[in-house]
Amino acid sequence: MLRIACPWCGERDEAEFRYRGDASVQRPAADAGLDAFFAYVFERDNPKGWHREWWQHAQCCRRFINVVRHTVTHEIAAIGKPEDDPAVPE
Repeated sequence: MLRIACPWCGERDEAEFRYRGDASVQRPAADAGLDAFFAYVFERDNPKGWHREWWQHAQCCRRFINVVRHTVTHEIAAIGKPEDDPAVPE
């Protein structure tokens, strides 16, 4: 089980959190075409290695956090608030 350090509540078990998606994907501009929105919603990479993700602390403060996690080893390199931009290791 992962131990995730919520910036507001401290270190907690993974069971208190919900994965909410890839934090590196940028929403297309409002005037972007249908193809851009289709790609944004349905076409995602499945990276092997370090990845920036959104997690929600669903069973406590209910806030979102920005987590940098390795998709193979599940090691967590950095955790930040939504406005933070934690560095992804090389």
